Amino acid sequence: MVNTQMRADTSEVATILDSAIRALEREGESLARALDEIPVPVYVTDVDGVITRYNRACIDFAGRTPRVGQDSWCVTWKLYTEDGQALPHDQCPMAVAIREKRPVRGVAAVAERPDGTKRNFMPYPTPLLDRDGNLAGAVNIFIDVTDRRQAELLREQAARCLRLARWVSDRQTLSTLHSMAAQYEARARELEQSN
Repeated sequence: MVNTQMRADTSEVATILDSAIRALEREGESLARALDEIPVPVYVTDVDGVITRYNRACIDFAGRTPRVGQDSWCVTWKLYTEDGQALPHDQCPMAVAIREKRPVRGVAAVAERPDGTKRNFMPYPTPLLDRDGNLAGAVNIFIDVTDRRQAELLREQAARCLRLARWVSDRQTLSTLHSMAAQYEARARELEQSN
């Protein structure tokens, strides 16, 4: 699952994660409001990985409403590695973070929604420890990197077109390949600028 090309801005992630952890210090409606103010999916689990809280952004991202007290490890419907292999929830980054009592960083995964659409994301599961260093639960945020991943794939396709063009002597085919490469690059730039 590691992909060093898709790193989210670490200072931005740290700020969001700090906001989520600070929000957890509140109670009741104040906590719910504070979590909903965070613009990315945030959810909290207990020590067994059971979802205890989540914000509205989780619903938008996952395409489903998490079931507090029932769903474990993750708010998503289905998970996959970047190469398309099924990733059981009990092996996801949040499960690792809880089992090993350590933050998990530098991984990416793919969430499938009930409607079949998929989103690429980077999770940041972080164990919550009590004053004695005992596991009290965990918090996770998701950074959606779908557009970044799509831009990478478009650039790869543009490079393939240009490599193929080196071996073509027909002017029309050469022109078509260069045009396709330019279109892939333009779309990649559009995706990057939209973020």
